[in-house]
Parts: sequence; C-alpha cells; structure tokens
Amino acid sequence: MGRPGYPGEFRRRVLDLLAQGRSVASVAHDLDVSEQTIYNWRRQDRIDRGIEAGLTTAEKGELAAARKRISELETELAVARRAVDVLKEQADPKGAVRRSK
Repeated sequence: MGRPGYPGEFRRRVLDLLAQGRSVASVAHDLDVSEQTIYNWRRQDRIDRGIEAGLTTAEKGELAAARKRISELETELAVARRAVDVLKEQADPKGAVRRSK
C-alpha cells in the first residue's frame, strides 16, 4: 500500500488557486505544502487533461494494480513449483512414493 497523501479535494483546491493566478511559492507557503509537490500535482493535472504526455492517474492506478497482481501470481507460482519439487524428492526412481518419517 502506498503512503498516505493529501486528499483529492485539497489538491483540486490548490490547482484552482494556481488557476486564479496565485504563484506556486505563495500557495506553498500559505498551505504549508512543498513547492515541488504542487509542481507535481500541476504536471499530473496537465497529463490527465491531455495537455502533456504521460501516464494519466487512471493509467497509473491500473499499472499499480497489474504489478501487484503479477507479484501475487509469481508468489503462487513459486509455491506451486516448490510443492512439485518436494513431491519429486519424495518419489523414488521406480515411481513408488516414499513415506516421510
């Protein structure tokens, strides 16, 4: 899970202040948010609106979900492979299964 951040409504209000002509520095100072954070939000907003190239917020979410699912599947596959290896170790060459003690 990602680290907690600012609520979407707060980000939207910051972007609205910028649209009204306020400078990034003054908004950052007044709201105690780093300037770089505001620049990042503004850039992402431009990407989401199609003004700049890049991954949209929705695409980033889909990508994160896909990566998480891939990681889960890789873990499941590793467990299944290990189970097969354990079963192979217990079988003798003639096909009979040895009993564990």
